[in-house]
Amino acid sequence: MCRNIKTLFNFEPPATKEEIRDASLQFVRKLSGFTHPSKANDAAFQRAVEDISASAEVLIASLVTNAQSRSREVEAAKARERSALRFPRAGNES
Repeated sequence: MCRNIKTLFNFEPPATKEEIRDASLQFVRKLSGFTHPSKANDAAFQRAVEDISASAEVLIASLVTNAQSRSREVEAAKARERSALRFPRAGNES
């Protein structure tokens, strides 16, 4: 589950509220062990997602760095390269 939580700080363009909420949802899923909570737990689950999302927005907005902003496209290409090396496709093996 947590493979989907990506670094959101220091990217150009900055992380969107949707990206922050998606990461928060994955975090709550991991902590709770629920992909989809029961009706009895749904309110607590949703409240946790919203609270963590709000905290993450404050954190990201408060962080400072002297490093150059990273490009989403460059980072995605690097991730694809790592994945290709780690999981070679059948028939593409060298």
